[in-house]
Amino acid sequence: QVQLVESGGGLVQPGGSLRLSCVASRSLSTISTMGWYRQAPGEQRKWVAIISSNGTPTYESSVKGRFAISRDNAKNTVYLEMNSLRPEDTAVYYCNADLGGPNNAWGQGTQVTVSA
Repeated sequence: QVQLVESGGGLVQPGGSLRLSCVASRSLSTISTMGWYRQAPGEQRKWVAIISSNGTPTYESSVKGRFAISRDNAKNTVYLEMNSLRPEDTAVYYCNADLGGPNNAWGQGTQVTVSA
């Protein structure tokens, strides 16, 4: 198993930026795909961005060009750089580790609120 701890959320004005971090309890070199998901009030959790073991990112269409996912295997950390934030980006953001087959690990989440 692996434990994931997110940080970096907060309150930001529309158009602002935040960087989320997710630290894993074991080396990321042993984990293929890492991802960020978000859940807004009253909605289901949805994927935002994923990054493969070789560093290839994939983005949900509404965040493409505004968000950037990266991974630093030496620091066991995955990042989500969020720019040009909009009120509709408000959600709890969760880090995910694909452990193979049906196995996934989730962090506890970090709140991002975009409001004037």
